[in-house]
Amino acid sequence: MPELPEVETVRRGLAPVLVGSRIAGLDARRPDLRFPLPERFGERLIGQDIIRLERRAKYLIATLSSGEDLVMHLGMTGRFTVVQDGFVDRPGEYIHETGPNPTHDHVVLHLSNGTQVIYNDPRRFGFMVMMPHAEQPEHALFRKLGAEPLGAELTDTYLTRRALGKKVNLKAFLMDQHVVAGLGNIYVSEALFQSGLSPDRLAGTLADRRGGPTRKAGKLVDAIKDVLERAIEAGGSTLRDYRSADGTKGTFQERFSVYDRAGTACVTPRCGGVIRRAVHAGRATFYCPRCQR
Repeated sequence: MPELPEVETVRRGLAPVLVGSRIAGLDARRPDLRFPLPERFGERLIGQDIIRLERRAKYLIATLSSGEDLVMHLGMTGRFTVVQDGFVDRPGEYIHETGPNPTHDHVVLHLSNGTQVIYNDPRRFGFMVMMPHAEQPEHALFRKLGAEPLGAELTDTYLTRRALGKKVNLKAFLMDQHVVAGLGNIYVSEALFQSGLSPDRLAGTLADRRGGPTRKAGKLVDAIKDVLERAIEAGGSTLRDYRSADGTKGTFQERFSVYDRAGTACVTPRCGGVIRRAVHAGRATFYCPRCQR
């Protein structure tokens, strides 16, 4: 499943195409994806200008001139293709390993300048919903989401306040979308390594005796932001169903310090440790038992 950096890469690729454009037509080639498509889907989209394209956690949000938001989730294999002036582009460069099969082109937006934006999803775990923009923060998809990891709200004070008294381990704590929104398995492992914190450490230890943030809490916040920003710069990670449109891979997986490196030497100079694999809350965790305490 694409994680936050992959979704942000897709957003940055789609924004120049969608923002400021008008939707002139819609082809909904099936009634549902993971969930049924919105009622009166075409009626609510056609004729609307796209004002903004934002990301919240792993959701793409297109704000329309009607005052509604079109919220899109890529699921496991969802991707967009842009057909513009005879050229084909796949923003984010992520496509299924078997190639884009037109059979799975489920939703097509026709823009007023002739551009087509095609949503393809072989496994149909993605979805699209619509809601009034003013109601978005309180919608069931969003109201319980935690801080945006690349936003100003994720600070050592915020993280410590949420961790105070918690006896859950750090890996499970950071994977909780109610705490940090959109932070996925790969990047939690990488951020914990970069901050030198064991995935087994209790979340409550981020706070000092007075309940304030420790130095380790600050290092963890900095590591989360740095790992995500570097992953976005690299175009995300290519795992399982995702590879680049031109046949090359997203490059961040080539820079993993611990993820999927069990049994190999730690990259920290003079450490001498060997990367281990463990399972936390049903997800694989990779860490160095010497570097991470």
